[in-house]
Amino acid sequence: MSRQPQIKIPAIYMRGGTSKGVFFRVQDLPEAAQQPGAARDALLLRVIGSPDPYGKQIDGMGSATSSTSKTVLLAKSSQADHDVDYLFGQVAIDKAFVDWSGNCGNLSAGVGSCAISMGLVDAARLPKDGIAVVRIWQVNIGKTIIARVPMSNGEVQETGDFELDGVTFPAAEVQLEFMDPAAEEEGAGGSMFPTGKLVDDLEVPGIGTLKATMINAGIPTIFVNANEIGYAGTELQDAINSDAAALAKFETIRAYGALRMGLIKHIDDAAKRQHTPKIAFVAAPLDYVSSSGKQVSAEEIDLCVRAMSMGKLHHAMMGTAAVAIGTAAAIPGTLVNLAAGGGARSAVRFGHPSGTLRVGAEAQLVDGEWVVKKASMSRSARVLMEGFVRVPGDYF
Repeated sequence: MSRQPQIKIPAIYMRGGTSKGVFFRVQDLPEAAQQPGAARDALLLRVIGSPDPYGKQIDGMGSATSSTSKTVLLAKSSQADHDVDYLFGQVAIDKAFVDWSGNCGNLSAGVGSCAISMGLVDAARLPKDGIAVVRIWQVNIGKTIIARVPMSNGEVQETGDFELDGVTFPAAEVQLEFMDPAAEEEGAGGSMFPTGKLVDDLEVPGIGTLKATMINAGIPTIFVNANEIGYAGTELQDAINSDAAALAKFETIRAYGALRMGLIKHIDDAAKRQHTPKIAFVAAPLDYVSSSGKQVSAEEIDLCVRAMSMGKLHHAMMGTAAVAIGTAAAIPGTLVNLAAGGGARSAVRFGHPSGTLRVGAEAQLVDGEWVVKKASMSRSARVLMEGFVRVPGDYF
């Protein structure tokens, strides 16, 4: 029986947006885990508490949801004109798998302040009071994120009165700008619309032919109409996550959409790529009651959106999917744009299970191709705990 002592690794446990994750400096990881590979994945799986056949992650830092089974690796940036390199790992709950295929937009809200706390941002660039502009290189997708982090008396200000639906307590507002958000995905040719169409007829065996907008922006996302798959667009988590047949249907649609987008080469490969693409369903604005009991009025939103993450309906909205929503809404003719009433728009407010969110994006048609230079939204972030995580020394 192994009796290796546990090792201690410096870490910060942090909420970013409506997600939580364990943040590390790459240089603080054991040497074998400082590079991509099996050792790194094994370490992060053990930190989070996966794979867990019980689905609870009791013996780790995860909380058994896609929103809380996350890891972040930060390092001083190797890119010109950037402060920090940010790599995101989505940890599967019941499988020995870390998905590195996309970004987490929610945890992006915590990267700037965490990088400042870790000493990764040049102190000369930080105001004593005011807004620190942190230039983030998102390694997973090769894109720039600008975080505007409030500072007070030389330190990150985390408290404030900014309210974010899906988060119980108010905090300081962090403004995020996702630059050139069209994701350059392998197989997609770097195109925002990998099929070349704003709306496709997506054939899904056993389900039928669905209208679908498939977009690479923020994160590859497949949008379908709620009414085509038997929903209103106002559903909360239990309505979907307690229905095994519904979850299987969404995964089938996601798999065939991924194949159509060129993200996978065979339908079976979708099981190895759980984090991307996302699948979401949209509807015209409707009245509903959010998961917190808050009344959401059709008059205060432009459309309703529900999105799946790691096989389950998300409790609010993934930040990267919000970028995809804002980008698609800005382009006339997409399903998202049509659900919002059509026409040109530079911002959209949508209803999700926990409430509402506003995201902005400005689109231009350049040489026959749609281009979005920037998408923006506000989130909040807060350090929950800092110190060390412990991992059995012989695990990786």
